[in-house]
Amino acid sequence: MKHLFPFFKQYKKESILAPLFKMLEALFDLIVPLVVAKIIDVGIINGDIMYIVKNFIILIVMALLGLLSSFTAQYYAAKAAIGTSTGLRHKLLKHIEGLNFPELDFLGASALITRMTSDVNQVQNGINMFLRLFLRSPFIVFGAMIMAFSINFKVALVFATAIPILFIIVFGIMFLTKPKYKNQQRQLDIVTGSARGNLEGVRVIRAFGKEEDEVNQFKKENSFLTHLQLAAGNLSALMNPLNYITINAGIILILWLGASKVNSGILLSGNVIALINYLSQILVELVKLANLIVILSKAVVSCGRIGQVLDTKTAMKYGNVENACSDEAVRFENVSLKYSEGAENSLNNINFCAKCGDTIGIIGGTGSGKTSLVNLIARFYDATEGKITFMGHNIKDWEKRALRKKIAVVMQKTQLFSGTVRSNLLYGNPNASDQDMWEALKAAQADEFVRQKEGGLDAVIEQGGRNLSGGQKQRLSVARAVIAKPDVLILDDSSSALDYATDAAMRNAIANLQKKPTLFIVSQRTAAIEKADLILVLEDGHLAGQGTHAELLESCETYREIYESAHGKERGNNE
Repeated sequence: MKHLFPFFKQYKKESILAPLFKMLEALFDLIVPLVVAKIIDVGIINGDIMYIVKNFIILIVMALLGLLSSFTAQYYAAKAAIGTSTGLRHKLLKHIEGLNFPELDFLGASALITRMTSDVNQVQNGINMFLRLFLRSPFIVFGAMIMAFSINFKVALVFATAIPILFIIVFGIMFLTKPKYKNQQRQLDIVTGSARGNLEGVRVIRAFGKEEDEVNQFKKENSFLTHLQLAAGNLSALMNPLNYITINAGIILILWLGASKVNSGILLSGNVIALINYLSQILVELVKLANLIVILSKAVVSCGRIGQVLDTKTAMKYGNVENACSDEAVRFENVSLKYSEGAENSLNNINFCAKCGDTIGIIGGTGSGKTSLVNLIARFYDATEGKITFMGHNIKDWEKRALRKKIAVVMQKTQLFSGTVRSNLLYGNPNASDQDMWEALKAAQADEFVRQKEGGLDAVIEQGGRNLSGGQKQRLSVARAVIAKPDVLILDDSSSALDYATDAAMRNAIANLQKKPTLFIVSQRTAAIEKADLILVLEDGHLAGQGTHAELLESCETYREIYESAHGKERGNNE
C-alpha cells in the first residue's frame, strides 16, 4: 500500500468529495421510508389527495437530487481511481525498465505482464468502489438502525440482532476467500506465460505438429485456474443467500411484532412499512458491501503483487566514472558466473584482454557460455567471482548511462519496435541525422533494401519487425547499434540469417568505420572470426583456448574440430 498512497494523495479533493456526495445520496434514501410512512398514515388513511401529491413530489425531488449526487460521486471516484492507477502503472513500468537481467529473469515476463494489466486494473476497480461505498454502506446500515429505534425501540432490537450476524457472514467469508484470490492470481501468471509462449513459438509448434499437445497443456493449466476461480466463487456465493435468510427472518419478526403493536395502537401501519423498508435497505447495502469486500480482497492481493515488483531492487551498484581512456578496452581476470544460487557455473575462471580497436572472435558449441561472456561485458549480469575492467576501470565503477553509451549490443534474438526505420535507428542515437542513418545502414548492408521500401527511412516497421525477413531484421539491428558510435560493439550471433558474402561485407564495413570500435563477434562460423586479432574458444563454460586463427589450429583441438567440421560442410555443399 505504501506504493499506492503517494498517487492516491494527489486526489485528496476527489477522495473526499466522492464519499461525501454518496453520503448525501444515502441521506435522501433514509428519509424516503419516513415520507412513505406519512403518505400511508396521513394521506391514505384520511383520503387527503393533496397531501399524497405534495409528498409524492417531495419523493421525486429527493430522487433527482440523489441521482445528481450519485453521478457527482461516481465522477470524482472514477477520476481518483483512474488517476491513481495511471500513476501506479507509470511507476511500475519505470521500475521494470530500471531492473537488470537477473531481476527480470527471477520475476518472469508473464508475471510482469499480469501485474501491469490485470493487477493494476483490480487496484483501480478497488479504489473506485471503495470511494463510492466505504462510507455509504455503513452509513445506511447504522442510519437505518437508528431510524428504526426512533420509530419503536422493541421492534428495532431485530435490527440490533440482524446487523452483527450479517457482519459476521460478510467478514468471515472475506477472510476465507482472500488466500484463494491470491492463488488465483498466481495461476493467472502461469496461464499468461503459457499463452505468451504459444504465441511466440507458434511457428515451432506448427513445424513439429505439436498443436494438440500445446492445446491440451493450456487446457490443463486453464482448467486449474477455473477450479481456483470456482472455489473462490462458490465460497463467495454463500454470502448473498445467508444475508437474504437473515434479512427475511428479520422481516418476518418485524411483521410478527409489528402486527401486535398495530393492533394495540402502539404502531401505525406506515411505521411497519418504514421498518421493513429500512431492513430492505440494509439488505441491499450489505449485498453491495459484500461485493465491495470481494473487490477489495482482489485489489489488496493485486496491490501486494505490484508491491512485490516495486520492492524488488537491483543488486547492481554503479559508480561515477563517465569517461576514461586506455589501451585496454576489456580485461577479464579469473571471472566466473552463475545465474542463481545452487546452480552450476556458466563460466569458469575466464582470463583475456581485448585491446582498443581489436576484433575479438568468440566461438564454441551450443551452451558453451558465449552469450554469458558478452553479457558480462555489457554488464547485463555481474560476475560471481573475479574482476572485469573496462577502459582501465573496474566495470562496477562506471556510471550506468555512460557505460551504455560506450557499449552497443546486437543480441541473438532480434528485436525491432513498431514504427519506422527512422524511429528504430533513433533508439541507438536520438540525435542522429539522416546522413548518419544512411551511413549506419550502409555499414550494416541494409541501405539497399531500405531504399527500395516505400518511404525509405520512414518505411513502416510492424511490431517485432514481422514485415521484414530474418536477414533484414538482423541488418537493421546492427545498423541501430552502429549509429550509436560505441567504443565496444558486440555482435552476438547477429548474422546467422545472412549469407557469407553479406556477412563478410558487413564485418569489413564495420572494421573500416571512421570511429572503429572494439568488436566482439560471437559466431558459429570460423569464417566469420578467422581474421580476428584474438579468438576465444569456449567449451562447457571454460576457456579451451585463445589466440589467432593460425595459433588455435595448431594448439586448440576444440577449435580445430569446429574449423574442420565447418569446412567439411562447405566442401559438401560445393560438391
